[in-house]
Amino acid sequence: MKKIILMIASVALMANVSIAQENTTDFRDQLKFGVKIGGNYSNVYDSKGEDFVADPKFGFAAGAFISIPIGTYLGVQPEILFSQKGFKATGVILRNTYTITRTTNYIDIPLQFSFKPSEFITLLAGPQYSYLIKQRDVFGNTTKSIEQEQEFENDNIRKNTFCFTGGVDINMKQLVLAFRAGWDLLQNNGDGTSTTPRYKNVWYQGTIGYRF
Repeated sequence: MKKIILMIASVALMANVSIAQENTTDFRDQLKFGVKIGGNYSNVYDSKGEDFVADPKFGFAAGAFISIPIGTYLGVQPEILFSQKGFKATGVILRNTYTITRTTNYIDIPLQFSFKPSEFITLLAGPQYSYLIKQRDVFGNTTKSIEQEQEFENDNIRKNTFCFTGGVDINMKQLVLAFRAGWDLLQNNGDGTSTTPRYKNVWYQGTIGYRF
C-alpha cells in the first residue's frame, strides 16, 4: 500500500513539474535568439535650415536580436535592424521654396544593456551605430529648380553615425512586444559645409518579435 501511495505521489509530482515547465514564461537567465518586425515614426531635431519645418513620417523596421543574460536581472541585448527613417518638410534654398519627402534606409546596430525586474518586463538602453545604405528624396508640387535638386544630390551626407536608444520589451512567452525611442548624436552632414538642411534623426519604434 505504501509503495502504491509513493508511486502515485511520485507521478503527481512529476506531472506538476512538467506542467510548470510548460507554463513558465521566465526566460530571464536563458540565452535567447529572436526576430522582430514593425515600423518607425521618425522626424528630425536640432535642425538648421532657412525656414525649414519638418513633419514626421512612417517607415519600416525589421531585424534580429539576441538576449545574453548576466544573471537573472541583468543582461546585454545586441540587435541588427533594417530601419527606415526620414521626414516630410518645407524650406527655402537658393531663394526658392521647396517641399521634400526624405526616406533614409539604415542598418542599425544597437548594443543595449537590459534590466529585467520581472519575467514580463525588460528595460533596455544603450548606444547604437547606424550606417546609411540609401537615401531617396521626393520633391512635391512647389516652385523648385534643377539647382535645388543638385544641392540635395551633391550634399555631403554622413554615412556612419552614432545614436542612443532605449525602451521596453513586454514578454509574453515566446512573443515580445518592443517599444523604442532613439536619436542621433551626430548631425547628418559630413564635414559641416552642407547648405541643405542639417539635422539629427529622432524616431519611435514599435515591433513584434518571436524568441526561439
